[in-house]
Amino acid sequence: MSIPSAEPTSDNFEYDVAAEGCIEGHIVDFGGVFLPIFYSFIFALGLVGNLLVVFSLTTSRKPKSITDIYLLNLALSDLLFVATLPFWIHYVIYDQGFNNAVCKLVTAFFFIGFFGSIFFITIISIDRYLAIVLAAHSINNRTVQHGVIISLSVWGAAILVAAPQFMFTKQQDGECLGDYPEVLQEIWPVLRNVEASLFGFLLPLLIMSYCYFRILCTLFSCKNHKKAKAIKLIFLVVTVFFLFWTPYNVLIFLETLNFYHFFSSCDIKKDLRLALSVTETIAFSHCCLNPLIYAFAGEKFRKYLYYLYRKYLAVLCGCSVHVNLSPPESQASRRGSVLSSNFTRSMTDGDASILL
Repeated sequence: MSIPSAEPTSDNFEYDVAAEGCIEGHIVDFGGVFLPIFYSFIFALGLVGNLLVVFSLTTSRKPKSITDIYLLNLALSDLLFVATLPFWIHYVIYDQGFNNAVCKLVTAFFFIGFFGSIFFITIISIDRYLAIVLAAHSINNRTVQHGVIISLSVWGAAILVAAPQFMFTKQQDGECLGDYPEVLQEIWPVLRNVEASLFGFLLPLLIMSYCYFRILCTLFSCKNHKKAKAIKLIFLVVTVFFLFWTPYNVLIFLETLNFYHFFSSCDIKKDLRLALSVTETIAFSHCCLNPLIYAFAGEKFRKYLYYLYRKYLAVLCGCSVHVNLSPPESQASRRGSVLSSNFTRSMTDGDASILL
């Protein structure tokens, strides 16, 4: 949900007649209708798409690669994120809110899944950089064991970065809000916003941009008919991440300025709150696209979807289905490799595309 603002204090309170016109009732009413519908849509798509990724990776008989490990953890972090959405839908619709334990637990899972998803997207870009740009030097390091260790480290980092977002969260008067110590009431909400933008957007975007820029330079220097497809996929990954997350982080920055009373106009404050709610839902819907961008671009996932389709038809028609889910062994070792014969071993992750 939106990062809550600092709680107002009653010290030196003066009644302001002009403040009566700044009641955000219509925005609350709009959110009460818009957010449950959109969150339900995100929950349904995110749950189905990421579960398909998990099932396809866990049921595959082919030996797992380091890319499979990262894709599996990306799907799990997205599932953890979308699993909290029904609770937020309940929170928006009903007035009674949560009890204190549920409030803190749901908020913790929400932010851990939030940062975990973005961190694993970043790790995937670094892994592709190592596999393509530094292929000769990273062959021995890109193992399943390394993938498991790195994934556990990423989960630990996600928990550590998410802790400031939920450590002071409590249930108060039917609302799930941050109950900060008096000494932190003014600075902590600002630090939360800065941390969310820094670790949840700016650093990942810079890392992804650098990795994919180097990958593009490497691709342009090679001669291969699949180069154009790989370049399009790279632009898709970076562009989608930028378009979905930039508006939300810009609004977080503006909300941070609002903590210091940067905006005096009531209309601007209302527009800011409304825009924050809209851009927030757009950003959260990115978890629905992760399976399409990072997983289903690979041949093994398309084969798995085709298998489910054939199995569904078999159930309806009462006949058996036989689909080979294992990709051809010769595909990874064909002479028309993505880059050159020097990179063949590093690109045998079982994925159909250069990037995924």
